[in-house]
Amino acid sequence: MVVDPDFWRGKRVAITGHTGFKGGWLALWLVDMGAEVFGLSLEPNTHPNFFELTGLEGRVSGHTIGDIRDTDTVLSFFDAAQPEIVFHLAAQALVRRSYDDPIETVSTNVLGTANVLQSCRQTESVRTIINVTSDKCYHNNEEGRAFVETDPMGGHDVYSASKGAAELIAHAFSRSFDQDANQHMASVRAGNVIGGGDWSADRLVPDYFRSVEAVEVLRIRSPQAVRPWQHVLEPLSGYLRLAEQLHKTGDAFSGGWNFGPDENSVKTVRWVVDTLVSLNGGEVVHDNADQPPEAIFLSLNSGKANRELGWHPRWSIETALKQTAVWETARLNGEDMADVSISQIAAYKAGATSE
Repeated sequence: MVVDPDFWRGKRVAITGHTGFKGGWLALWLVDMGAEVFGLSLEPNTHPNFFELTGLEGRVSGHTIGDIRDTDTVLSFFDAAQPEIVFHLAAQALVRRSYDDPIETVSTNVLGTANVLQSCRQTESVRTIINVTSDKCYHNNEEGRAFVETDPMGGHDVYSASKGAAELIAHAFSRSFDQDANQHMASVRAGNVIGGGDWSADRLVPDYFRSVEAVEVLRIRSPQAVRPWQHVLEPLSGYLRLAEQLHKTGDAFSGGWNFGPDENSVKTVRWVVDTLVSLNGGEVVHDNADQPPEAIFLSLNSGKANRELGWHPRWSIETALKQTAVWETARLNGEDMADVSISQIAAYKAGATSE
């Protein structure tokens, strides 16, 4: 089994960014395993959103609205929650938004991360920290190969640079404060996550479902761009598995980790939208307008997680897209989205697919 429910039962867990798409799925999975979950985040920034649709505010043990850039807010949250395990996901997570507000992006992703890590140091209960960044943290020279954990950090755009800088900050905290022997930290990088409940702006799959619901033509940019697509449950299972091992054995599992899809799920934007259209209909055209620059090729080598954690992707990109469509259809039909989401978690844990 990739994730051990018995390990998580009764654990006090803090999640920054629990009102977001990825953080919401993580919070629901942990609550379903019996963990006491405490969340710190801004208000959900889309309506609808996963957090409200699944009733997470009533399921978590603590729900705090606050900005990770505010030192007093972060420290107060940790003092009240007294977590054993911390997942830091709160971030400015949109590439195109970083062009509109680069200061917000840098201050949230870099200074916010430093605030969280410093508060962890000042909270005696904390033993394990999972710092979540992005596949875009790596210095990308467009060599057309998958990144490994030993590749240098970097970034040609503000968003990527902020994620690389967040990795450097995490590494510096880990090395500088090794006297905090009871705390162990790992940084994790995932691919382009998809799944039910994501309504973020300027993301391909949410944009597609919005266009279908509104009966509008979807205009896509960079149709030949290649990304490592994966269902949100894939990296989350890796984060949970890593946290278990880090908590049990310490620094042997610290450092950087990639949790990307297998090579068959590294596809172009055009391939993904064509597959979605074949599943759900809709109309797509290429937007030829000038766009802010973004990387053409991104992929992650997850060999380290395969070898040392026994973690492997379970759902192909085809299955991930089908499960996302199933979730969206259930929402439009007025179903209980907590039940739908928990059933998808159960299917994933069982290794089931929709193929």
